Amino acid sequence: MRTFLYSLFLLLCIVTAQGQSYPFSEDTRISVLTMGPGTDLAEKFGHSAFRINDPVSGIDVIYNYGVFDFEAPNFLLNFAKGKMIYKLDTGKYALYKNYYASQGRWMKEQVLNLSQEEMIVVATYLQNNAKPENSTYLYDFFYDNCATKMRDVLEISLRDDLTVSDAYVPEQFTFRQLIQQKLNANSWGSIGIDIALGSIIDRTATPSQHQFLPDYVYEATKEATINHNGVDVPLVLKENELLIKKEGLTELSFLWSPLVIFSLIALFILYTTYKDNKQQTRSRFLDFTLLSITGLAGLLLFLLWTATDHTATANNYNMLWAFPLNLILGFALLKKSPPRWSRKYVFFLLVLFSLLSIHWISGVQVFAPTLIPLFIALILRYVYVWRFLK
Repeated sequence: MRTFLYSLFLLLCIVTAQGQSYPFSEDTRISVLTMGPGTDLAEKFGHSAFRINDPVSGIDVIYNYGVFDFEAPNFLLNFAKGKMIYKLDTGKYALYKNYYASQGRWMKEQVLNLSQEEMIVVATYLQNNAKPENSTYLYDFFYDNCATKMRDVLEISLRDDLTVSDAYVPEQFTFRQLIQQKLNANSWGSIGIDIALGSIIDRTATPSQHQFLPDYVYEATKEATINHNGVDVPLVLKENELLIKKEGLTELSFLWSPLVIFSLIALFILYTTYKDNKQQTRSRFLDFTLLSITGLAGLLLFLLWTATDHTATANNYNMLWAFPLNLILGFALLKKSPPRWSRKYVFFLLVLFSLLSIHWISGVQVFAPTLIPLFIALILRYVYVWRFLK
């Protein structure tokens, strides 16, 4: 009873401050909404939000933790440094639903089996969190995003009365595997993620950590129970299918996919190497281009690893093939007679590829499979250059 009165007092304080009142009739319901994926990379993983609905008073509000402001000061710099500030925003459910309907994405609702007191506690937390001074948070894709907020709000509000079984994760996956469940492996988004994110995401996620994806929040909520008067009952009272996915969402043409593009690049490298071998020469511009591009890529990966707060870009062994110092070798190989150390450096690059293979086979880090044609071409090119410089 004391908790109920204290929660009601907090709610009344917030309502007074914001000028918004929740009468909490017997028909009031709090729900977890899960939205399906869209076509853009940022939408591929779906979305989650809370809904508070009272048909008696006409209140139907969304609490959405997935909002960020492009016009915020130093937005691009903060994004690059891994200091993305997201916020909890509120809005009318009808507008929210219309937005997802226009994108052809599905929407499911899990109406929570909460008592009047529990609804007040959850609503109090959300309303307090929505206040301007409390609404922002430091976003992390894996540990603090729109989906994990669903889990956190319910755990904080319902505390020991809430029990979440691990049954919603019959098989545990690594963070990288969980990401790739939502992506086409032969897409630019997939290969970009595999290159930019390091070995840290190749460790197995705990069941709770699976909930950085909205689908696992949905499954966890479905399996959860709440204690009412000493009896554990399902947390979900009922489920509603609010929107059905529309077919025909556009996908990237196979002809422009990474596998095709990198295969064509690999064929060009191999063909040029074959011609060089036949004519006993070396295409200096090709070597300069390959080493400059891999060097610049390595420099970017190095900065993501050491100069940002992104938790997932650390320990990135893609630098075994994209090594920053390749930039120096690239300029050295532009010369008709490169310095003597350049041959040793090329051999060093072959050693790095050997280490890459060991890391991949041992499971330390998984690399983008669509890069295999390029890897083969680079290895054969380096072998030729190493022998030629002899």
